[in-house]
Amino acid sequence: MGARTGRNNGKACAPLILPGLFTLIGAMLHLPLFRRLLRYAGIVVLSWIALSWFVVLVLRFVPPWTSAVMMERRLDALVHGEKDFQLRQHWVPWSRISPWVPIAMVAGEDQKFPFHHGFDFDSIENAIDAADDGKRLRGASTISQQTAKNLFLWNGRSFVRKGLEAYFTVLLELTWPKQRILEVYMNIAQLGDGVYGVGAASEVFFHAAPAQLGPAQAARLAAVLPNPDRFHVDRPSAYVQERARWIEQQVGQLGGPAYLQSHQPPRDVRPARRR
Repeated sequence: MGARTGRNNGKACAPLILPGLFTLIGAMLHLPLFRRLLRYAGIVVLSWIALSWFVVLVLRFVPPWTSAVMMERRLDALVHGEKDFQLRQHWVPWSRISPWVPIAMVAGEDQKFPFHHGFDFDSIENAIDAADDGKRLRGASTISQQTAKNLFLWNGRSFVRKGLEAYFTVLLELTWPKQRILEVYMNIAQLGDGVYGVGAASEVFFHAAPAQLGPAQAARLAAVLPNPDRFHVDRPSAYVQERARWIEQQVGQLGGPAYLQSHQPPRDVRPARRR
């Protein structure tokens, strides 16, 4: 009887909790200080959204003078006393880049790039399935996501960074045309230690202007993108050489540079590279 009475008392008290909670929230909303704090928080959030969108809009037309990843690398070199560290990067417009470079990066990194809206959900699903099978969880970043991360965020795998990456990816896709996303990506992607962008990479590794790069050189640049700290353009490992050959083959199967102006993907197009 005592146990039953206790259960009945619990049931009787339960309906009183929610009204009491709503009453407390209502009272807080009527407090002048709480309402001011809530208003200020809303202003801060809306201001940040407006400012971030404005920056993205400006960068549609103005070459970025640096990136978050480049600043992070400079700071890391300063903290660790790398006195000989030199960061090399300079902007090269689309018209002065060999047409083999963008298609090589798309072939190696994100073959659905011309057709998706920033996210490759098939690759995300495959990555989740692989994690469910006990394999290491890896990302499925598109070129749009990589551009957002490199330009505005830091390296890492936290949920906060991934959430911000998704936010900036949506902004880029809504504000920039695909060619602009790929142009910025080619100019800020890390291609070696302290070497960022196709302009610096072509001069450092091939002693040539970006417009002079051929299919093999473009494929070798794209081949190191999975991990430019581990893989080297000027000292390609067997893996890098094999990957560069595979990228050249993929470029041919996609139809070369004209693929970037396609309106429909071929049936055998590959998903975004897992990172």
